[in-house]
Amino acid sequence: MNRDILTLIQDELPSFSKGQKLIAHFILDNYDKAAFMTASKLGKTVHVSESTVVRFASELGFDGYPNMQKALQEMIRNKLTSVQRMEVSNDRIGNQDVLSMVMHSDMDKIRMTLEETDRASFSAAVDAICNARNLYILGVRSASVLANFLAFYFQYIFERVVNIDTVSISEVFEQTIHVGSEDVFIGLSFPRYSKRTITAMEYAKGRGATVIAITDSNASPLVPLADHALIAKSDMASFVDSLVAPLSLVNALIVAVSRKKGTELQQTLTKLEEIWAKYEVYDRPGNE
Repeated sequence: MNRDILTLIQDELPSFSKGQKLIAHFILDNYDKAAFMTASKLGKTVHVSESTVVRFASELGFDGYPNMQKALQEMIRNKLTSVQRMEVSNDRIGNQDVLSMVMHSDMDKIRMTLEETDRASFSAAVDAICNARNLYILGVRSASVLANFLAFYFQYIFERVVNIDTVSISEVFEQTIHVGSEDVFIGLSFPRYSKRTITAMEYAKGRGATVIAITDSNASPLVPLADHALIAKSDMASFVDSLVAPLSLVNALIVAVSRKKGTELQQTLTKLEEIWAKYEVYDRPGNE
């Protein structure tokens, strides 16, 4: 669907049946909640049958209700405030066991990421990283955890890794001033998408660098800027982001790169083990 789904509903409103108009008005007024309702729950909420909800999705041109729901979710996830996210998640969880609900949701996101990851894009990203002169990595706010994890292990493998540490867009430019065509820039961002990350990716692309996006959806604003886009499903758990699937994807990326750089990495780790032992970096059994 090329049009915003809310615009589509508004445009088609006059042609809907009475029951479909009830659905349409509810979605237009409560799209943040409707996006996470099942067809059955949405029907009960507006007092129409589940089949009417399914037909409503078809009338809009969607191949089933789940695809309409997905379009709604992708549209709104970057628009929800922290308070709205908390309200939506509370509605979704209801009286369910929180631990079970959150962990099962995380497992579903990993499964979906595995099924939907483009293997060609993943392999191309691995090759680009292995051939880079310099690696630049940027993730802000909650995505900084993923960026730090990625940079931590890449620093074992590569000599020149810049983990961009920034609180302002000016600092991004200061740390990426030398980025060029032989370099790789990796941007990580999930809803709500970081403007700083998007701006930095635009700058790196303009300088001729190979740009890799690690994000949650093909509708993400990072994807049009990327030479290689790696999609990992994320979700809301109350006002926080669930980054379990993105972390698993990042982990797979590190392992794939380390396998290609096996000889150099083995030499580096051998030297590091000697240093760690000499300076007692890690605790050993029997030490006081």
